[in-house]
Amino acid sequence: MNKPHSFALRNHENQSSGVTFILLGFSEYPDLEWPLFLVFLTIYVVTVLGNLGMIMVIKINPKLHTPMYFFLSHLSFVDFCYSTVVTPKLLENLLVEDRTIFFTGCIIQFFFACTAVVTESFLLAVMAYDRFVAIRNPLLYTVAMSQRLCALLVAGSYLWGMFGPLVLLCYALQLNFSGCHVINHFFCEYTALLAVSNSDVHIPHLLLFGFATFNEVSTLLIILTSYVFIFVTVLNIPFASGRRKAFSTCASHLTAITIFHGTILFIYCVPNSKNSQQTIKVASVFYTIVNSMLNPLIYSLRNKDVKDAFWKFIDTKVPSP
Repeated sequence: MNKPHSFALRNHENQSSGVTFILLGFSEYPDLEWPLFLVFLTIYVVTVLGNLGMIMVIKINPKLHTPMYFFLSHLSFVDFCYSTVVTPKLLENLLVEDRTIFFTGCIIQFFFACTAVVTESFLLAVMAYDRFVAIRNPLLYTVAMSQRLCALLVAGSYLWGMFGPLVLLCYALQLNFSGCHVINHFFCEYTALLAVSNSDVHIPHLLLFGFATFNEVSTLLIILTSYVFIFVTVLNIPFASGRRKAFSTCASHLTAITIFHGTILFIYCVPNSKNSQQTIKVASVFYTIVNSMLNPLIYSLRNKDVKDAFWKFIDTKVPSP
């Protein structure tokens, strides 16, 4: 039997034999399951309302039809999708004893979650470049950041966000699983999936490390380079009020970058040991669930244009007594 056919047969056996995984989640703390359910449910509701609200406010307000808010609307969409892929299953597992997930469902969850996190990292890098262009030459900002360029940058972020996970997905489909396996995580994270495979996972591990390293280094390099030029440009502004205004336009973005990349770098630095699994699991909550809630809050609370557009929308939709 040739290799391609054996791989296809193995994949068919994986799915047809009803391979299942058990997502442990936070089952080690049974007394905290109800409090955690309420916390995560609240976070999810705020995430959905915040991100969809941000998209709607940007769409209906012509004043916000600028490149910065175009990128922000896509960031909100990615955050909404990311949270929706991960959180409902987590909430379900906190309520029921049966924490199983089928092979197909696990693979689908991994693909969309991974696509979202990679896309978000590149959108944040694109937004850093956007801030550099806006501060470096504000008069030609909308000319330099044309609609075509903005669309290409967003499309590129989505396409690259799908490419890496798609390659990893193809390798995951070739892995051999049998019976029921326990995944010590609250969602189908790739390394946790590889850990319960019966196959040789050397190549998938190398691919994952290569993709993750490239994504993190390249996006951080774009962000750091953009902000070095922003800092130099702002220092050359003669008036203190102008410098404050320039820095204030970057404050929200810098906060979002710090939370997102800070959490990912922290996970990178945690040594791979049995005791570190709980630390990684808790840290993963921040970049998968909490960060998606914080982004719309950060950009709305620190942004006068968004706040004004939001209250104007409320005034038009809610009749006065």
